[in-house]
Amino acid sequence: MYELLKKYIPDDHSRQVNSEYYIDYIFQKEPKIKKVMDLGCGEGNSVDLFHKKNPNIKWVGVDIESSPEVKSRTRTDVEFITYDGIHIPFDNNHFDLIYCRQVFEHVRYPQKLMKEIHRVLKPGGYLIGSTSQLEPFHSYSIWNYTPYGFYLLLKGAGLQLVELRPGIDSFTLICRRYLGRPGFFTKWWEKESPFNLISSFFGKAKRTSPKFVNGNKLLFCGQFCFLVRKPKETAGKKKNKL
Repeated sequence: MYELLKKYIPDDHSRQVNSEYYIDYIFQKEPKIKKVMDLGCGEGNSVDLFHKKNPNIKWVGVDIESSPEVKSRTRTDVEFITYDGIHIPFDNNHFDLIYCRQVFEHVRYPQKLMKEIHRVLKPGGYLIGSTSQLEPFHSYSIWNYTPYGFYLLLKGAGLQLVELRPGIDSFTLICRRYLGRPGFFTKWWEKESPFNLISSFFGKAKRTSPKFVNGNKLLFCGQFCFLVRKPKETAGKKKNKL
């Protein structure tokens, strides 16, 4: 897997991250983002993260009609839209950014939905978020993705993978589920989880690169985070210019 995805594994650091990492990253790179969709928004609390970056951002939450997360939604201060799990009810090239945190493992038709994401993103727009690789069943989850499988899903929809980073490790998630989800495991979404700490320790001991440590963590992660971009120009448009 490391050799297949080496181009997309960063070498700047090997810390465990979560989906919020890429919110910070994108707003440092593209501070003029105005239209944001949270796809699979659940309770809709990501709006607070984005309004901290820019209170004038036009945020909309999109989700299916019924899920455990949707049922627990209480806020009424932002816009929520219901969709059928495939067709996103917005015009082509509408959003600067789509945020999708731990959603794709619950999507019944991921190939169709990914093409819809491509359609509603502006050229040069971003898809950021996270999904599961080796995570036990939760909240009607259907799939687990390998990083390579997710890359192929993106490629099939015409989207460009920019980079992948490891999230919480799979061993921690499995132990958490086996023990009945005790609360003290929550800290390991924010801090380096146990197996990731071990991977970092051996990486430093062997003086391996951050890229290699990231690759090792991605191989065994329970969740991974992604930064994806819609190309500014399609191949067809480029050919027409020749």
